[in-house]
Amino acid sequence: MSRKLCRKTLPALLAGVAVLAPAIFAQGIPNEALLPTTATITVQTKADIPLDPRKLRLQVGRDVIPIQSVTPINPPVTQLAILIDDGLRGSFDNQLSDVAEFIRALPPGVQVLLGYMRNGIVIGMHHFTADHEAAVATMRIPIEIAGVDASPYFTLSQFVKQWPSNLPGPRFVLMITNGIDPYNGSTSIMNQDSPYVQAAQEDAERAGVAVYSIYWGQDWPRRARGSLSGQSYLAQVGDATGAESYNIGTITPPDLTPYLKQFRQAIAHSYLIAFQLPATKVKQDTLIHIKLTTSQRGVKLHAPHNVHPGMSLYSAG
Repeated sequence: MSRKLCRKTLPALLAGVAVLAPAIFAQGIPNEALLPTTATITVQTKADIPLDPRKLRLQVGRDVIPIQSVTPINPPVTQLAILIDDGLRGSFDNQLSDVAEFIRALPPGVQVLLGYMRNGIVIGMHHFTADHEAAVATMRIPIEIAGVDASPYFTLSQFVKQWPSNLPGPRFVLMITNGIDPYNGSTSIMNQDSPYVQAAQEDAERAGVAVYSIYWGQDWPRRARGSLSGQSYLAQVGDATGAESYNIGTITPPDLTPYLKQFRQAIAHSYLIAFQLPATKVKQDTLIHIKLTTSQRGVKLHAPHNVHPGMSLYSAG
C-alpha cells in the first residue's frame, strides 16, 4: 500500500462517531458505586462487515453488563508505541525502511513513540508525539548484542506502568522481538508458565494496552526450541490483551510489510466499548474477567480477557 493511498484511506477507516448500543439489563449488579470502564476491541471480518453494537453481549461472571457505547477509534487521541528489541540481529537493519514507511503513513494526529528494549527499559523517545517525521528521525539499527534485552516482558511491564495518564484514548503497543524469556528457567515449549510473562500481560490489561507483536527470529542456543517458546509467549500476551502476534513460524520474515499491513488494519477496525463495573472492594491492582461475544455472523472479536475497573480511555477530544 502506497504512502499516498494510506494517508487518504486510513483517516476515513479510523475516524468515527460514538454509536450507542441498547441497554442490556444487568442481573444482580448493584446500581450504586459503579466505575466507568472502557476496553479496546478489534473486529475481524472477511467482507469488511460493519460492527453491529446491538448484537454485542458483555458478561462479568454470570452477570450481563450494559454496554453504554461502542466508539470507532479516533486518530487524534490514539497512542501507539513501537518497541524494537535492541538485540535483534541478522538482516533487521534492512527492515527499518518498512517501519519508517508505516509510521509516516499513520493518520494525522496519532501519537507515536519509537523505542528500543534494552535491559528492562525503553531506550530512545521519552514522549509520544504526533510529529511522525520526528519519530522516524530517532530510528537506528539495533545494537545487535544477543541477550541485551534478556526478557522483553520486563520492558513491557515497566513501560505500560508508566503510560502517561494525561493521554486518554486507545493504547497500542507493537513489539518486534523473538519473545524468548530465558528467566523462566527453560525455553522448552513444555515450560510455558512464566511469572514474568504473566506479570507483563496483567500490567498491560490494567493499563488498557493492546499488545501486538511481530516475531523476529535470530541466532539463539537451541534455536528451534527457543523460537517456539518465544512465539507462544507473544501469542499469549496478544490474546490476553485483545491483540495478535504475527509471523508464526521458524523463518525470519524477509519483509515486515505484510505484518505491518495487518497491524494497520487491526487498528483501523478497533473500537472502544464503555461500560460500568461495581467499585465494591476494588483495589489498585484489581483485574476483573470479562467475556465479550457477538451474535453477528461473519464477525470475530478480539477483546481483553481482563480489565481494571475505573480504567477509562475516553477523552473529550
